[in-house]
Amino acid sequence: MDKAAVKRYYDLKSRQKEIERELAELRGAILGECEAEGLAQAEVGGYKVKIVVQERREYDDQKLKSALPDDDVWRLVSRADPSKIAGLVKLNVIGEEKLSGTYDTKKIALLQVERI
Repeated sequence: MDKAAVKRYYDLKSRQKEIERELAELRGAILGECEAEGLAQAEVGGYKVKIVVQERREYDDQKLKSALPDDDVWRLVSRADPSKIAGLVKLNVIGEEKLSGTYDTKKIALLQVERI
């Protein structure tokens, strides 16, 4: 095994953790400033900053299992995976009305920064 490759991999993974931590801090600071100023988008020093809000469903496993038509459908899902559930709704295996009350909606702010 190539010792240099293993060392390089370790070094890069260490830097990746540091970069991800710093990105999270900067993301929080930028989102906080935008929220405080009531901005959904802005131009700052040659960059366009845009906040996109998404709604995500967080399902309760027990409520979902009791809302599904039969155990075979639950086996398809096996746990409350929002993407699997959305697929079953699209295929009309589960009706949207059956899911009522089985999830909470959570808003997620996504940060997009582009160079102008």
